[in-house]
Amino acid sequence: MMKKSLVFLEKLMNLPSPSGYEDQVRTVWYKELKKNADKISVDIHGNAIAVVNEKQKLKVMLTGHMDELGFQVSYVDDKGFIYFGSLGGFDIGIVAGRKVRIHTAKGMVLGVIGKKAIHLMEKAQRDKVSKQHELYIDIGAKNKKEVLKIIELGDPVTYDANFEKLRNDNMVSRAFDNKIGAYIIAEVMKEIYKKKEKCKAALYSVATVQEEVGIRGARTASYAINPQIGIALDVTHATDTPDTDAKKDGDVKLGAGVVIARGPNINEKVFRMLKQIADKKKIKYQIEPSSTITGTDANMIQVTKAGIATGLVSIPCRYMHTNTEVVSEKDVDAAVRLLVEFCFAINAKMDFTPAF
Repeated sequence: MMKKSLVFLEKLMNLPSPSGYEDQVRTVWYKELKKNADKISVDIHGNAIAVVNEKQKLKVMLTGHMDELGFQVSYVDDKGFIYFGSLGGFDIGIVAGRKVRIHTAKGMVLGVIGKKAIHLMEKAQRDKVSKQHELYIDIGAKNKKEVLKIIELGDPVTYDANFEKLRNDNMVSRAFDNKIGAYIIAEVMKEIYKKKEKCKAALYSVATVQEEVGIRGARTASYAINPQIGIALDVTHATDTPDTDAKKDGDVKLGAGVVIARGPNINEKVFRMLKQIADKKKIKYQIEPSSTITGTDANMIQVTKAGIATGLVSIPCRYMHTNTEVVSEKDVDAAVRLLVEFCFAINAKMDFTPAF
């Protein structure tokens, strides 16, 4: 990964973008692509859409959702403790004791999700997972009045956790799910823009919104663009840790290459083409069988309007939906390269209709 690209990725990761509140990340993504695309726009839902070669007959859409899991302020009690709802699906058992950032109109407010000390618990309480409505955020306020001077009901909340490098080209951060996807489609667009005459398709890179709360952005973007081919970029579970079972959870390894999904949610010809390109260009890859819906933008892309030939390319991710998600820089680079080569290989003469 080039130094400039790493700086761009770190900016995306460190800014907040909980579902429905993606503004800061969208601004950075927009500015980065404005100089690396023929045109860029933002739709009514907040999807950022960059395009190159718009007049080409064949339309290819890449999506990566830029929203992250978060919380939302829902109630403040008289003592100034703040209760919250979820923006997306959390493992509530790991939430207590974490530092969080509340994003307000007046700036960021630091807080902690409180939990009774183990010394004060009855024996029966110690192994019990707290219910969400029992958890609260403590910002150090004296009372409700003090809180409501700086925080409004509905303000979004994220974990207080930033991007950092680990050993062996691995990286840790909150929200690699899925700002890494938004990063990848931006990097692909940059590479295509440099040699756009070589690309025989209109390429749309779409940083989508609200995937974590219903795959909403991909649905409306797919409808508006109506591409013949749509490929979603997301993360998938790396199952190479001691607490996973490949027979049940699949066999995906961190650092072993980009992941290409195959299953009913995926157009078989798109899958085959991605695989063939990876083989030809010696790009490391893994195959992930997906026998049901994938839980990604691909779900909505596939069934938009009269249907779209859909693919799914994923990055192996350890500890998904925690504040310490881990991915490999090598896998990310492989994904960028695979999609660049795919975009250069595609042309309007290709037919992705299933065989009959």
